Amino acid sequence: MDAPGIREELRNMARRIARQGYFCLLPDMYYRLGNLRFDVHRRDDAMFQCIRGAMNSLTNQMVMDDTGGLIGFLDAQEKAKPGPLGCVGYCMSGQHITNAAAFFPHRIASAASLYGVGIITDKEDSPHLFLDRIKGELYYAFAETDRSVPPHIPGELKGLLEKHGIKHESTVFPGTEHGFAFPERAIYNTLAAEETWDKMFAMWGRTLK
Repeated sequence: MDAPGIREELRNMARRIARQGYFCLLPDMYYRLGNLRFDVHRRDDAMFQCIRGAMNSLTNQMVMDDTGGLIGFLDAQEKAKPGPLGCVGYCMSGQHITNAAAFFPHRIASAASLYGVGIITDKEDSPHLFLDRIKGELYYAFAETDRSVPPHIPGELKGLLEKHGIKHESTVFPGTEHGFAFPERAIYNTLAAEETWDKMFAMWGRTLK
């Protein structure tokens, strides 16, 4: 889930994952605030403030607690194969898939982040501080133009991944903007978006199947 929250666009993306044979969960990360739903197509400054407030209500610890619950739920499903798991995060969830790979290294075999924010910060629980715990494979895709991700982050992150010996791929897609993989946005970039799908499915095929 990204900052604007649960919507049909994300459900369709989850269905695409499920069609590949995966048992897929789409968590509502704002459940503590009630049943939040934003009409993204009508987004204005007032809505943006609400979205930002919802996003900032989360902490890394909250999301890791929820991740543990999601894993427990998956393990209880008869139709879900036991064993390694994969995950993908867009925008605000780029930091969370990074943490999930670090805090659940025995289960998260691979994780993908698309234009993820908050991966390297000056906070004491910044995800990059826990990279040494990761045992799985990571894929990071960044937009060339992104007001939410400082331009030094992709290079700095790649250096840290190499330092810790983490198997990874990191790409900055030329001519793209933040959100380029969401098909219902004006800045949707078909070629870049489809390449990220190909990369993710190839990674999951290597690590999950």
